[in-house]
Amino acid sequence: MSLTLRPMRYPHFYDRFRDAIKNTWTVEEVDLHSDLADLHRLSPAEQHLVKRLVAFFATGDTIVANNLVLNLYEHVNAPEARLYLSRQLFEEAVHVQFYLTLLDTYVPDERERHEAFAAVENIPSIKAKADFCFRWIDSLADLRTLETREDRKSFLLNLVCFAACIEGLFFYGAFAYVYFLRSRGLLNGLASGTNWVFRDESMHMAFAFDVLDTAREEEPDLVDEQFEDDVRRMVAEAVEAEAQFAQDLLGGGVAGLSTADMRAYLEHVADRRLERLGIAPLYGSANRLAFMELQDVQELSNFFERRVSAYQVGVGGRVSFDDDF
Repeated sequence: MSLTLRPMRYPHFYDRFRDAIKNTWTVEEVDLHSDLADLHRLSPAEQHLVKRLVAFFATGDTIVANNLVLNLYEHVNAPEARLYLSRQLFEEAVHVQFYLTLLDTYVPDERERHEAFAAVENIPSIKAKADFCFRWIDSLADLRTLETREDRKSFLLNLVCFAACIEGLFFYGAFAYVYFLRSRGLLNGLASGTNWVFRDESMHMAFAFDVLDTAREEEPDLVDEQFEDDVRRMVAEAVEAEAQFAQDLLGGGVAGLSTADMRAYLEHVADRRLERLGIAPLYGSANRLAFMELQDVQELSNFFERRVSAYQVGVGGRVSFDDDF
């Protein structure tokens, strides 16, 4: 395992790190107080949607950060890749701060805030998603080194799970609810902060897919028919968990957004994730959410900017693994 950046084996990972630095933002830039009047305008069904969404946000990025620390950083050994992972961990911390601020602003009642933080234990639709995440975190618990081909396949499945299913599906589903509300002229403060989170998550996903691509280049037989079948089952399970969450959020009847349309959107996104992995799509569903206008769900970095969240902090060279994987 190299401890220095020179000679650099994977310069494209270093480029990812540099690009992430340019995308620096802070929670203090987001004005959530403009949303307070909107919260009182929501229908009971919309209020339920927002409360469930906030409850998911309360712990979602913490789960992603835990997997990054417990699994990804340990097994991705290239120093330039670890630079990016360190930056990603910082970004996850900013997201956690954003959602904490969101809770403090939207949910002034302390008891209700505690209930939101305990959602992974007492709200079935959120618990199902959390259990899915925890199972994949635990799948690598006994792997300190990736000695065998099967070990490396297990690691890549964890990587695919957190990139394609959690950041690339669970969070994209959550963002769709935010942008639906904004399309109704509601909660623009939440949407402005979500623009930044969306941009970060898109970059996290792209980096993870870079790692997978590099691993496949260095060991082509890692992604075999069994691996692809495992990924399909994983993605299908993630879609079902997220569809259960949609039923919870929308079951009370939210005008303009049906559970059927939301499921079609989730299936559409899932197919795009599979296509990026070189795996045949499962669903063939069209995106029915016109307000999202997704021409390609892999390229979302600047699409939703209301203000200039595309600004970048000024900053003045593929990822893979080391020889021991």
